Amino acid sequence: MAEFETIIYEKQGGAVYITLNRPKALNAYNVRMRDELYEALGAIKDDPEIRVVVLKGAGEKAFCAGADLTEFLTAPAPVFAREARFARDVWGLFLSIEQPVIAALHGYVLGSGIEMALCGDIRLASDDARFGMPETGLGIIPAAGGSQTLPRTIGAAAALDMLLTGRWLTANEALKLKLVNRVVARADLIPEVERLARKIESMNPMVIRYVKQAVRRGLDLPLAEGLALESRLAKSLSPAIRKNG
Repeated sequence: MAEFETIIYEKQGGAVYITLNRPKALNAYNVRMRDELYEALGAIKDDPEIRVVVLKGAGEKAFCAGADLTEFLTAPAPVFAREARFARDVWGLFLSIEQPVIAALHGYVLGSGIEMALCGDIRLASDDARFGMPETGLGIIPAAGGSQTLPRTIGAAAALDMLLTGRWLTANEALKLKLVNRVVARADLIPEVERLARKIESMNPMVIRYVKQAVRRGLDLPLAEGLALESRLAKSLSPAIRKNG
C-alpha cells in the first residue's frame, strides 16, 4: 500500500488501526484525507484477514475538528468544493465495511468528525471530548450523513437541538444521549479501545460480521422482515461453524 500523508494505516494481526494524522490542523478532513481514507477502506474490504477496525486521531487536541474550511469553503467556490468533497463516497464505503469499526474519540469531535464516528459501530470517548455540528452557523447543512445518522443515534429532538443551534456536548452529555458507548479517562482511551479490539478479534469473524449485518440491515426493515433476516443469517452460519469447529 502506498505511503499516506494524512492518515496512518497499521495492521496488527487481525486488527487495523487508522489514525487521522493532521494534528496541526486538528485532523481536519480535507481532499487528500478523503482520497487516502477511500484507499484504506477499500483495502480493508478486500482483506479477509482483518477482523476489526479502529479509527482514532493523532495529537492531543482533536479526533477530527470537521472539514478543512480552507479547502471546502474558500477556493474553489463552495459549490464546487463541496462537490469535490463527496466525489468519492467515503461515507458509503465506511458504512459498507463488514468488520466492526471502533472509534476512539478525544478532544474536538466536530462536523465531519461526528459524521465519521457515526459510520462506526462502537464509540469510546475520553472525558475531554467535545462534540458539535457547526454547519448551520457556516451557512451550510451536513452533507456527510449527519442529518440522517445523528437522529437515528440520539433521536430527532436531540439531533435538531445540535443541528439548529450549534450546541456542543460534553463527553458525559454525549454518553447520556447514547452518542457514545462509554466515557473513560484520557489516559485510558487507547488502552481500553485496544482491549476491546482484541476481544472482538478473538471471536469467530463470520459470527461477528453476521451480527453486525443483522443489526445494521435490520434497523431499516419492519420487525417481521428483520426477524426473517436474522433467521436466514443464523441458518447460513451454522454449516460454517460446524465446518470450522
